[in-house]
Amino acid sequence: MKVHLDAGICAGFGVCLGLCPEVFELHDDGYAIVLVSDVPPELEDAVRKAASQCPSNAISVSDVTG
Repeated sequence: MKVHLDAGICAGFGVCLGLCPEVFELHDDGYAIVLVSDVPPELEDAVRKAASQCPSNAISVSDVTG
């Protein structure tokens, strides 16, 4: 699974960081960044939850096959 965060949409709520700090971090400017774009299997559920609960819908995920 891959995760992408649209920096132009992110409003810095930090919901993603609260749900999955292993993948998301707040940058010095107060907006989220992705620490690892290739999500480890054990964190996929947390990243999907972060994407679904992002108030600004800045996070997208895609399942990578083969």
